[in-house]
Amino acid sequence: MTVEERRRVKRLPREVRERQILDAAVRVFSDHGYHNASMDEISDVAGVSKPMIYAYLGSKEDLFAACIHREATQLLAAVAAGVRTELPADMQLWHGLGAFFEYVGAHRESWRVLHRQAISQGGPFSEELLDMRRQAISLVDTLLVRVATKEGLERGATESLAAALVGAAESLADWWLDNPDVPSRAVASRLMNLAWIGFGGLVEGTTWHPSEG
Repeated sequence: MTVEERRRVKRLPREVRERQILDAAVRVFSDHGYHNASMDEISDVAGVSKPMIYAYLGSKEDLFAACIHREATQLLAAVAAGVRTELPADMQLWHGLGAFFEYVGAHRESWRVLHRQAISQGGPFSEELLDMRRQAISLVDTLLVRVATKEGLERGATESLAAALVGAAESLADWWLDNPDVPSRAVASRLMNLAWIGFGGLVEGTTWHPSEG
C-alpha cells in the first residue's frame, strides 16, 4: 500500500470504516465460525490494522455481537419494507415472505452468521437473535390480527400462529443455504402455500380435529 493509499484510508469517515470492518467480519465469521475466525484474517479482508478494529469495534466478542446486531436489523428492515399494507392480507404475507427469502438469498453469509453461528455460540449472541425473532413474530402477528378481527379468529391464537410461521421460515432458509439452486420465489411460494392454506381455513372457521379413536 502506497503512502497516498494510506492517507486515503485514514480519511474515511467512521461510519464507512465500521461498515468496511463489519462486512469483512461477516464474511470471515460465515466461512470459519466464531471460534475459528481470526482477527488477523478479518484485518486482512477489511484492509485495516488490528489496532484499528479494536479501536472502532472492540474485541472479537464485541465485533461478533455488532455483526449480529447489524445483520438482524437489516433483515428485519427488509422484511418490514416488503409488507405492503394496502394489499389483502394474503398478498401482504406473500410480499413479506418474498422480501425475507430475497434478502437471505442475496446475503447468505449474513444469514449463516445469524442463524448458524449465533445459535451455536449461545449466550448474549443468541439473545440478539431471539430479539430479532420476537420482532418478526410481532410483525406477522400484526398482519394476522388484522385478518382475525375481521373474520372472527380468536385473537389470542394469532401470536402462536405467527411464531410457527417465523420458525418455519427460519428452518426453510437454513435448508436453502445447502440448496442454493432453488430460486427464492419458489422457496417463498412453498412456504406461502403451506402457511396460507392453513391460515386461510382458520380465519374462515375451518379447523381440523382428530377423529375418534
